[in-house]
Amino acid sequence: MKRKIIHIDEEKCSGCGACAAACHEGAIGMVGGKAKLLRDDYCDGLGDCLPECPTGAITFTEREAAAYDAEAVRAHKAAKAAAPSGCPGMRAMRLERRDEPAASAAPSASALRQWPVQIKLAPVRAPYFDGAKLLIAADCAAYAYGNFHPDFIRGRITLIGCPKLDGVDYSEKLTEILKNNDVREVLVVRMEVPCCGGLEHAAVEALKNSGKFLPWRVVTIATDGTILD
Repeated sequence: MKRKIIHIDEEKCSGCGACAAACHEGAIGMVGGKAKLLRDDYCDGLGDCLPECPTGAITFTEREAAAYDAEAVRAHKAAKAAAPSGCPGMRAMRLERRDEPAASAAPSASALRQWPVQIKLAPVRAPYFDGAKLLIAADCAAYAYGNFHPDFIRGRITLIGCPKLDGVDYSEKLTEILKNNDVREVLVVRMEVPCCGGLEHAAVEALKNSGKFLPWRVVTIATDGTILD
């Protein structure tokens, strides 16, 4: 049958997961850091997810789709209620360490070169941005990865944030920073959890919108502190 159903623009999706949380039927899930319509018959076409999307990635379309199946949705909800659920980034877990690092008699020196570090608080223009290698990092990353200061902060200007906690799209602020300063390169360090896709998306959009061609790369850190790529 032909009916009204949601459409998700993957290019616009920041991976924040707000739409998946707003979809009471379970029609939307996070796959590869992006929102996906998992089943047509779970989507009722009412669009509770639309106002929750901060990037406008969700719209209505009319196409051939399976009819909304209220009974299947009820069964899905019952199964979900009986199983552990929630955002993967909020899942409680204990990380076992076989060899805890010995306490150092002399603490390592901080490699931080400027203040403030929060993206929301950072100025759009600052002398320390000129000629800088810019690090855009998830604020959890420094806790997960033990050598964060020597491996990532050293020699760079650091900006940190969490799109899930701040509830904003950082791309506009980061675009202005790149436009108004002589930044030389960008390194993004994110966690493996889906909500960190919003940070990577914001950095990539800022690079595109700045009109500058800068070398950049992304490093992903697992929740156990290992580097995935």
